[in-house]
Amino acid sequence: MSSPTLELELPDGTRLTVPEASTPLDAARQIGPGLAKAALAGRLDDAWVDLRAPLRSGGKLRLITARDDEAGDVIRHSAEHVMADAVKRLWPGTQIDVGRSGRDGKFQYDFDIPVRLGRDDLPRIEAEMQRIIGEDLPFERQVVSHAEALSEFEKQGEVLKVSRIGDLAADAEITLFRHGSFVDVCRGPHVQSTRQIGAFKLIDISGSYWRGDESNPMLQRIYGVAFGGKKQLKAYEARIEEALKRDHRRLGAELGLFMFHEWSPGSPFFLPNGQKLYNALVGYMRDRHEEQGFQEVTAPQVFSADLFKVSGHYENFHQDMFMIPEPDGGEIALKPMNCPGHCLIFRSTKRSYRELPLRFNEYSRLHRYERSGTLHGLTRVRSFVQDDAHIFCEPGQVPDELDAFMAMMTETYKALGLDGIQVAVATRPDQFIGEPGDWDRAEQELYEAVERAGYPCGTNPGEGAFYAPKIECNFKDVLDRVWTLGTAQIDMGAPGRFGLEYVGRDGADHQPAMLHRAVLGSLERFIAIYLEHTGGDLPLWLSPVQAVILPISERHEAVAARTCQALREAGLRVEADDRSETLNYRVRSAEMLKVPFIVVVGDAEAENGSVTVRRRHSREQRTLALKEFVETMQEEVRTRGVS
Repeated sequence: MSSPTLELELPDGTRLTVPEASTPLDAARQIGPGLAKAALAGRLDDAWVDLRAPLRSGGKLRLITARDDEAGDVIRHSAEHVMADAVKRLWPGTQIDVGRSGRDGKFQYDFDIPVRLGRDDLPRIEAEMQRIIGEDLPFERQVVSHAEALSEFEKQGEVLKVSRIGDLAADAEITLFRHGSFVDVCRGPHVQSTRQIGAFKLIDISGSYWRGDESNPMLQRIYGVAFGGKKQLKAYEARIEEALKRDHRRLGAELGLFMFHEWSPGSPFFLPNGQKLYNALVGYMRDRHEEQGFQEVTAPQVFSADLFKVSGHYENFHQDMFMIPEPDGGEIALKPMNCPGHCLIFRSTKRSYRELPLRFNEYSRLHRYERSGTLHGLTRVRSFVQDDAHIFCEPGQVPDELDAFMAMMTETYKALGLDGIQVAVATRPDQFIGEPGDWDRAEQELYEAVERAGYPCGTNPGEGAFYAPKIECNFKDVLDRVWTLGTAQIDMGAPGRFGLEYVGRDGADHQPAMLHRAVLGSLERFIAIYLEHTGGDLPLWLSPVQAVILPISERHEAVAARTCQALREAGLRVEADDRSETLNYRVRSAEMLKVPFIVVVGDAEAENGSVTVRRRHSREQRTLALKEFVETMQEEVRTRGVS
């Protein structure tokens, strides 16, 4: 009798037959020794598999090497362990908590170290990491029981790690990875050997509360980056240098857009120019929502905690909410999201299928408790607004609503000049509400919507919200950072929890489907991302000041004022700069403020009713009739051209 086998399909379409329980490394060896030596990890049907893990099924297999874009994920993951090993070697008695890699090229690890470290200690840790890499230590994968994992770390005196293992189910199968004497709980994948970590750099150190709880001890968190080679590291360092120039906090101050104050941490103040930008974005999204039949509503800012107990947020999101005790012993909460309020609006009256789809959108302020150590400019705030919307519809109407979302997303990003959008479906997490079968059907509907819109669709396993799978629209900015902007979700819990019903075509009561959708997400966070992507050079339709009028001398101030008034009456945002400075100084000032059009008026312009115009970043000057210039600007604003 022949032994059982698995059928694998390679990227070029070649079929490979391997014995059952073979590993990706076995498959690589069968293909050739060069690939087996260079391989870092595998992707089976687009899911990560460690080279040493037995394959449990056949499928499409890709073997990842340092040449592949995904290689950085595996290299960073392995560099985390090498960093933790180095810290433990340098400071015996150190306890390890958890490591983590992100899509931004960084990795991190939290430690309980006997001494307080600073940035000056990072080169010492880097040197020890380099020694470990030079030892060419193989990563070894081991599957153990819950009891065996506890025993392993209890013997080492790793109190933090023992606590983390205690969170896992008693019957859990746990994976350990070792290199040399270092071991940690980890799902992998990891490179074959420490030598495959081509280049790395430690970049920062900070404090972090254990388990994110400010009542727990403060740990020390070390951040780093790692790549397949020095070329990628140098490119990263160049991006960081550019990022410092584009930092939205710096641009916000230079352009007079927003500010913060210690008396309201994590809550931005939008200054006059920042509010103009904010209003332009909201106005654009309001128009798009109105075109698609949305009705704008406003729900209260403060609710009884009972609302969030019904929605499930109290149980699953409580630590991220601002809860306020009431004198009578109850609790109220500042609203962290709009969906529960929209459910109350839906059920406030008897609904019929004739009203559906019923679409609500809202631009009210939301509040979430972000720990002080995580606050970062506009990207991580406690007070924000979303271009948030919810749709209540018949189940059969869900595909059309998802198609409308994809169309709005595509149109909006085009207007903003955001190219290369990548779309993925985030699937059911470990902790979820609802029935698995309903989740499976909803996820399939999301995949099909992305496919109909013509986008290749990836999968982010287990990254859905506790109440919904979601479409994620990811954007890579000029600094190669990936940001999730738009999302669309099919809610698995709220319609049932809130008892939402409508009278169907058969005269009976039915439960509606409920969709959550946002195209920009948090407006604060989007403004930060967009400022850094554009370097503050905003398209004309979004610019707080679209043109600045410069009189050549004091005697031209009257014509400058008339020109300014004409542009304002045409609906354009303009200012006159008649300071007693030289013309060249005022031109440079307008350039520094990134004003799209610089308009100069003097004797000739006053006599002819014209303006002399120069566009930012252009050397060309044009003299136009004032009416022609107004119409040119209006058309660019109307069509939302991106210069």
